[in-house]
This record gives sequence, C-alpha cells and structure tokens, in this order.
Amino acid sequence: MYRLASILLHDDDESKDIVHDVFARLLVEQVELHEGTAQSYLLLSVRNRCLNAIRNRKIHEQVHQYLLPVDEVEQASPEELERKIDMLKAGINELFPPICQEIIRLHFTEGLTFREIAKRMGMSETTIYKHLRNALDQLRQTLKKAEQ
Repeated sequence: MYRLASILLHDDDESKDIVHDVFARLLVEQVELHEGTAQSYLLLSVRNRCLNAIRNRKIHEQVHQYLLPVDEVEQASPEELERKIDMLKAGINELFPPICQEIIRLHFTEGLTFREIAKRMGMSETTIYKHLRNALDQLRQTLKKAEQ
C-alpha cells in the first residue's frame, strides 16, 4: 500500500499519511474486509486517496496562478505595496457573495487548507475552490479598475 502511494505521489510523508488514513477509516467506520477481496479493497482505497491528493494539488496550483507574481511584489516600493494592500482589503470587503470574503480570510489569513475550510463550512472542497476562484477574479477586476 505504501509503495503504491509512494509511486503515485512521489512524497514519502504524504504516502504514509494516506496509508494511515485508509486504516483509520477502516477502524472508524468498522468496515469488514473479506479475505478474498481485502488486498484489492485496500489497494483501491489507497489509489483513490492518492488521486484525490493529486487533484487537490492541481487545484492548489491553479489558485496560486491567480496570485500576484513574486517579481511584481519585489519591484514595488513600500508605499506602492501599502496602497495595493489597502485596495485589496477594500476589494475583499466588497466581494459577493459574502461567503467569498470568508473563504479568502480563512485561506489567506488563517492559512487553512481547502479541506479544512470545507469541513468548517460544511461544503465540498470543489465548492470552496470555485468560490475562491470567483473571489480572486473579482479582486483582480477591482485592482485593474483601481489602477486605471
């Protein structure tokens, strides 16, 4: 199980976590394994968890593509950065629907992952991603209008 996770994820720690999560789920949900299908079930469970982890990585990468490039931040003066931060704060307060404001704050201020936000708000990770993408699109438009 660990080898399969390691091959798919290329990350030893994450692979161990996924195998641990599979066994933890078996204990919590008291899943009964049958002798003939146990191995297949466990490997399929690990594979599915790995695919979910890979999908979440891709979502995370897509969100970071919407952020300001680091070079732009490094070239700006402190006054310019302060002005942009103030515009960003004002733009966050104007986001619609209001759930976008909350997701932005939870992700960027509190540093919560999509999974943690989804659990806290009772939504799927995909819904959180969509709201975050919507919020970032709105913020980008707000910043473009302010700079014109």
